[in-house]
Formats: sequence, structure tokens, C-alpha cells
Amino acid sequence: MTTSYPHVEECDLDAATVVTRWMDCVNAGDVAGVTSLYATHAVLLPTFSPHTIHTAEKRLEYFNSLASRKGLQVSLHAKTLRVTSLSETVKVACGIYRFSFEVDDEPLTFEARFSFAINITKPHPIKHHHSSQVPRTLG
Repeated sequence: MTTSYPHVEECDLDAATVVTRWMDCVNAGDVAGVTSLYATHAVLLPTFSPHTIHTAEKRLEYFNSLASRKGLQVSLHAKTLRVTSLSETVKVACGIYRFSFEVDDEPLTFEARFSFAINITKPHPIKHHHSSQVPRTLG
């Protein structure tokens, strides 16, 4: 089931749909679904790992580990999704999402910035995905 986000109509629907599908798969614990969105040689700079991931096996390992987190959910911050067209078929989608899950039975949240390079004509549209936790302000 795909969730509809109210701000999506303001963006390129094809790229926004890929982002929405990615979040839906993460929220459902659908590791096969989320990893199928990545192209064979896609690069993933993940939120919860210091390593660059560029193989299907490592993406599967990363998302299996993430899916094992109790209470895992990801949600998009309202109105942060922006889509830029690099060409008719290649788009960059970026914004801020929030991960929630339990660590040692304690519910925690992690805000992260993300960007996806997406080829909307491909069956595995994600070519590059960068996600990094939003740093705490130095106040």
C-alpha cells in the first residue's frame, strides 16, 4: 500500500513517487522492495553507516540490518521534498526525513537529509542515494 503525501502534487510526480515508494517499503520492512528500487551499480551513502555502499549485496545487508530495528518507521517532513530536473529522465529529489525506532527498548528519532538521483524511465530508478543525519546545532 502506498501512502499519499499532501505536498507531492507540488513536485515532479514520478520522482516523488519513487521517494514515497522507498519510504513505504522501509516502513513495511520490505527489504526486497526497497533494494529493488536501486540500479545494479547505484551508490548508497547510508544514514546509519560510515561506509559507502555500491553493491546489491551490501545494500541488502544494510537494509536487512535497518529493518531489524524494532518499531522502524520513516516519515517525510512536511513540505521539504524538492525535485530538480537534470534532464527529461533524470531527477534529483531531496528533503528531510525522520527515522524512528527503538534502541535498547528506548524510542529514538533521527532526522536526516537525503538526496536521490533518479532515472524515472528505469525499472530500478535510484542511481545514487545520499542520507546523512542532521547535525545538532552548536547553539
